[in-house]
Amino acid sequence: MSLDLLGAYDDQLRGATEVHDASDVVRLGPLWLARFPGDRGFITYRELPDDGPSIARLVAEATAHFRDGTDVGAVEWKTRDHDVAPGLEAALAENGYVADDPESIMIGEATALVADVPVPDDISIHPAITSDDLWAANEMQGRVFDDPLWRTRAEEAVRRFEAGEQQGFWIAVDAEGAVVCAGRLEPVDGTDFAGIWGGATLPEWRGRGIYRAMTARRAQAALDLGKRFINSDSTPYSRPILERSGFVAVSTTTPWNWTRDQA
Repeated sequence: MSLDLLGAYDDQLRGATEVHDASDVVRLGPLWLARFPGDRGFITYRELPDDGPSIARLVAEATAHFRDGTDVGAVEWKTRDHDVAPGLEAALAENGYVADDPESIMIGEATALVADVPVPDDISIHPAITSDDLWAANEMQGRVFDDPLWRTRAEEAVRRFEAGEQQGFWIAVDAEGAVVCAGRLEPVDGTDFAGIWGGATLPEWRGRGIYRAMTARRAQAALDLGKRFINSDSTPYSRPILERSGFVAVSTTTPWNWTRDQA
């Protein structure tokens, strides 16, 4: 079953699909070099050459594209452990990329993730429906993840919301209206997938079923949109919760980050 899920992931979620909403995309051999709002760069691919020298050249040329041809401040290259890519990590390190913590690629059948999960009586879970909701959700996630760029992400989320674009943000709020948990649902056009991203819960509210309940609500929303699978890149904190909800770890991904001020 996990091999079938991994095959669906590779076929449907990699390459052009990952950069469909980028502001600019350039092809370099098998690579997609994408630029996103907030001066962020992203590099993806479906497969790489199977020899180290070719991979080293691609990494150097892709890095030069962003360094010399754009003003982006940061670039992310995500490796996947199941890829055949000899010398990739060494080439990334040589070009100034720094590995972040590995994340598990989790996939589950949406029908298996829908459940009636009880939450504390003073907690309400629902989609974000105002700009204030989105700002509060991003601010809370920024604190949980210690993300110095949360304001940039919040501004972009609010901009897209006010432009009429669907955001897919879900929030859990307490009796005072404060956001205590938040995450996104991102249906992927032309695929069987919807992704769940950014899941974060304030430490004092963890272990009370809130994140699992939010996962179930988002899975039902994905089913309503005709999606079969839910995917997520999960930290060691969220992986056990998703596994209890029926997700399977099919591989591991590691974000490698290049920043202009460190280059």
